[in-house]
Amino acid sequence: MQTTFEKIAILGKYQITTSQDARKAARAVVEDVAQFLLQFGCEVVLEAESAMNLDVTGYPLLTPRQIGEQCGLCIAIGGDGTMLGIARELAPYGTPLIGINQGRLGFVTDLPLNHYQDQLGPMLHGIYDQDFRPLIHATIEREGRQIFNGHAVNDVVVSRGAMSGMLEFRVEVDGQFVSNQRADGLIIATPTGSTAYSLSVGGPIVHPATSGWVVAPIAPHKLSNRPLVLPDSSQISVKLLSGRDMSAKYDMLNMPELLIGDTLHVKRSQFRARFLHPKGWNYFAMLRNKLGWNEGGS
Repeated sequence: MQTTFEKIAILGKYQITTSQDARKAARAVVEDVAQFLLQFGCEVVLEAESAMNLDVTGYPLLTPRQIGEQCGLCIAIGGDGTMLGIARELAPYGTPLIGINQGRLGFVTDLPLNHYQDQLGPMLHGIYDQDFRPLIHATIEREGRQIFNGHAVNDVVVSRGAMSGMLEFRVEVDGQFVSNQRADGLIIATPTGSTAYSLSVGGPIVHPATSGWVVAPIAPHKLSNRPLVLPDSSQISVKLLSGRDMSAKYDMLNMPELLIGDTLHVKRSQFRARFLHPKGWNYFAMLRNKLGWNEGGS
C-alpha cells in the first residue's frame, strides 16, 4: 500500500559520553526502525551526525537542512531533548516530526519504544493527528547592538551561576514596565515548555493550543512575584540590572554569557514545529500518564 511519506529521515539519540553498550542499543533501535520503514516501500535516510556517532551505515546521510529540503517526514528516536533539537532546525521547512520515546518522561515523544510499530504503521498511511507548536524567537542586545538571536521550542531561561547571588532584572511587556525583580532567574516558556522547567518552579500547565507565554521567576526574593501568562503576541524584554556569572539558555542550550546592562528580547517566532501524533491522541491522557495523575484514584 502506498504510504503518505515517500522519503523519511531518522534521527537517533546519542551522546559522546554514552557507554558502548548504550550506543549499541541505540544503534539497534535506529536500524530496527529503518528496516520497518523499508517494509512500507519508504526511502530511508539518516541524520548525518547521529548516524556517524552511532556507527549506523548503509543509508544516505543528510544534514538537518537537507532533511528539511528533501524529506516528507522525520522520525526522532530518543527523549524530549532529541525531539526539541531537531524541531528547532526543521521548523523553517514545516517538516512534520514523529517521536519514538527512548527517554524518560517524553512529553513530545509519543510512540512507546517497545511497540512503536503498532502506532507508526497507520501514521505512515496518513492516519494521524497533528498540531503546530509556536517557537520563541530570542535576541540579546548589548550597548545597542544585537549579539545573539535564536529560536526555542520550550523556553528561554535567564539564570545565575551556582556560586553567585540573586539577579536583579527589569521586566517590560510591549514597552510597558511590569516590575523589577530579584530572583535566581526567569523562565519564558511556550505552552510546550510549560511542562518543562517552568513546571518545576510552580508555573501553570498551558494547553498547546493556547496562544500564550508563561513568564515564571526562579526562586524569587518576594513571594508575591508569581508566574504570569501573557498573549504570545506580546514582546517581552528582560534587562539585567545587577548580578554576576549570569547566563541565558534556549531549550537548555547556552547562549552567550550575560553582562549587566544586557537586554533579552523575546517574541513569537515566524516558525512553528509540526508534531504528528497517533490518531486519537489526547493531551490530557498524555498528562495523566506522564505525571501520574491517576495514582491513588479510582
